Amino acid sequence: MSYTAKDYAKLVGMPGFSEALLKNHFTLYQGYVTNTNKVLDTLDQVLKEGKTATPEFAELKRRLGWEFNGMRLHEYYFENLGGKAPLDPNGKLAKKLAESFGSLDAWEKDFKGTGAMRGIGWAVLYQDPANGRLINFWINEHDVSHPAGGTPILIMDVFEHAFMLDYGLKRADYIEAFFRNIDWKRAEARLK
Repeated sequence: MSYTAKDYAKLVGMPGFSEALLKNHFTLYQGYVTNTNKVLDTLDQVLKEGKTATPEFAELKRRLGWEFNGMRLHEYYFENLGGKAPLDPNGKLAKKLAESFGSLDAWEKDFKGTGAMRGIGWAVLYQDPANGRLINFWINEHDVSHPAGGTPILIMDVFEHAFMLDYGLKRADYIEAFFRNIDWKRAEARLK
């Protein structure tokens, strides 16, 4: 069963994101889908050949996390963009954010601060399934730093490809554009 790249062309024309930036980003995402399928196919073949004790098998297993999470994080990211309405302050997500962070403003400051940290990666709002608490995490590489069992609620890509074409080194300006385009209903639907 192969993965198929989803079509996010509806995001073209979104304020603060050029068509060139989005199309480049879609192409990068499609590469993760292609490589996820290639790695899975190759692993299947290596398994059939009984070569699980080889360095090639080990490296493929390690690579799978990078490619798969690169695919899935981009899907979450693109799917929580394209919104036009602000966060409903009386909605389930707003109430949960205020409960977890003390206020919506405190959550936003924390999330933006996480996204503005030096380095490449992702800012991800996760829900802890054990108690429902919302926590902002920095994900440095696709395949590390994810909280075990956590449900991703809001995902912001802060690798350079997500903003440099339009914003250069002005990551803060990109973060503001991201916030103006969040599909809050989509993020809220991810809550458990």
